[in-house]
Amino acid sequence: MRLTWLGHACFLLSGSKTILIDPFIPEGTLPVEPDIVAVTHAHADHLGMTVQLGKKTVAVNEVAKYLAAKGLPVEPMNIGGSITVDGVRFTMTPALHSSWLENEGIGCYGGVAGGFVVTMDGTRIYHAGDTGLFSDMQLIRDLYWPDVALLPVGGRFTMGPDEAMIAARYIGAPLVIPMHYDTFPAIRQDLEGFKRAIERTTSIRVAVITPGESIEVGREGA
Repeated sequence: MRLTWLGHACFLLSGSKTILIDPFIPEGTLPVEPDIVAVTHAHADHLGMTVQLGKKTVAVNEVAKYLAAKGLPVEPMNIGGSITVDGVRFTMTPALHSSWLENEGIGCYGGVAGGFVVTMDGTRIYHAGDTGLFSDMQLIRDLYWPDVALLPVGGRFTMGPDEAMIAARYIGAPLVIPMHYDTFPAIRQDLEGFKRAIERTTSIRVAVITPGESIEVGREGA
């Protein structure tokens, strides 16, 4: 599977299907049209261009209802549930974060925030969404054994590098890719120490990639 970071929390997973997660792209453009969009929560920097794309979208029930009212085909779900969409498995995991549909006047409740374990072509990607550290991340390891963990590290609105180091150990994925940092000044981070500390004390690898960069992941990749 080819994984491309498009900036902030937006990732493109390319395999038998093309999956776009949290389509807020602060820089650049979308290189291909996705088959399926997945949205972790309702904040504008994650919902992004979901409505404009008009694709089949996996989201928590409240966000799915909002998108359905906009005419999108949706697959609603909730924390702890799993669904298979066009051969791709989505499991919605908890996240410690708020969620608010900000694009409609003063806004409204957007359901709970979550993350996803996406299983495609035998590879499992855990996108943590926006979250703080929580000890039940160990259950994500025990239940799903992700191959890759995409973890927010920006601080202020999510966990920062110190908490993400513990999260990486809890989750146990062989490869960690940091996200949700450097988009704006309040979440700027220097990740050299983060990468060095994890790789010196565990068998986990950290790939610090730049927006637009792709890597191969899974059994035959990174």
